[in-house]
Formats: sequence, C-alpha cells, structure tokens
Amino acid sequence: MSDSIDSLDARDLAADLRATLGELVRRLRVQVEGNDLTKSQASVLARLEREGAMTSSALARLEGIRPQSMGKIVAALEEQGLVAGCPDESDGRKTILSITDFTIEQYRTGRLQKEDWLTQAISSTLSAEELTALASVTAMLRRLAQSP
Repeated sequence: MSDSIDSLDARDLAADLRATLGELVRRLRVQVEGNDLTKSQASVLARLEREGAMTSSALARLEGIRPQSMGKIVAALEEQGLVAGCPDESDGRKTILSITDFTIEQYRTGRLQKEDWLTQAISSTLSAEELTALASVTAMLRRLAQSP
C-alpha cells in the first residue's frame, strides 16, 4: 500500500471517528437532566475538578481567555452555587476558587447516570465478541487521547 492510500484511509477514519465520538458525547450529555451550563462554564468546572483550586487569573490563562471574560464565567458559577472563593493564605488580595460540595455531588450523579445509560446500551446492543473488541478499541482510544 502506498503512503497516499494509507494517509487517505487514516484521514477518512479520523473524520468518521471524530463524528462518531461527537455523537456519543452528545448522547451521554443528554442523560443528565438540568445541565444548562455554557461550554465555557463546563470547561472551567472540569478544570477545577481535575486540577484543583486556583485563582481566576490562573483559570483565564489555562483556558486561553481574557481575565474579564473569566470573571463573568466565575460570577455565573458562583451565583449558581457551583464555585466558591476563599482568600489566598499567602496573598490575601487573591481569591482561590474551588468547586463546591454541591458540584462534586452533581458530577458524581451525572457520571453515574451517563455510565448507567452506556452500560445498558453496551449490554443490549453488543455481542460478547463485540464487547471484547470494544475493550481493545477503548485501550487504543486512550492511547490516542494521551498522544502528543
């Protein structure tokens, strides 16, 4: 097989994979009721959950947005009780933001709802052989997600 055929196959596969994963993500997203966060708000919450508490300016830098825009996002999240701030112990002028216990519970519940739906979909749709293949594909997808 020539390089051009290999890259064309890889390009077609990449396009199909992106579209299919997008569809799966959308299906998972609708499993959780009452989630009317913007993508920016959801991204900030996910970052705080993953990386821990930090300042609004650090969040803005990591999210690649202006501090003023982050201020609006944080204010909306605080208003909804999803994020709380406390004074920085080393510099009282700064506020350290973190997700609230309510948010942690929402994430846990939402993940369970998504996993329940996905478990049911896998169990009712795939054969035993397909389950084995999916386990292999999942490992490959993880490697792709972690590639540079």
